[in-house]
Amino acid sequence: MVRVAPAPEGPGPQAAQPFPPDLHDGHHVRLKVGLLLLWALASFGVCFFARDLQHAVAGWPLGYWIASQGAVLVFMGIVVVYAVAMRYFERHDRG
Repeated sequence: MVRVAPAPEGPGPQAAQPFPPDLHDGHHVRLKVGLLLLWALASFGVCFFARDLQHAVAGWPLGYWIASQGAVLVFMGIVVVYAVAMRYFERHDRG
């Protein structure tokens, strides 16, 4: 017979804490809006104009490389910038 320990009652040290009310102040909102605009530009803008880039790179059209590989690199860059910026904001908010 396997016994299971009862769940602790009340908030403990591992309980999730609510976000501070100033989480969405001006800096955070501007960061999110800027990164979302960059995402939209990388997703839709580059792919829309990719046909206009008729130069060849290694036998493939340049538009193909920008649309398929460049967009992925931009997305990874967005994630890294967001993580670094949020770490900075959290350290700055702590004092």
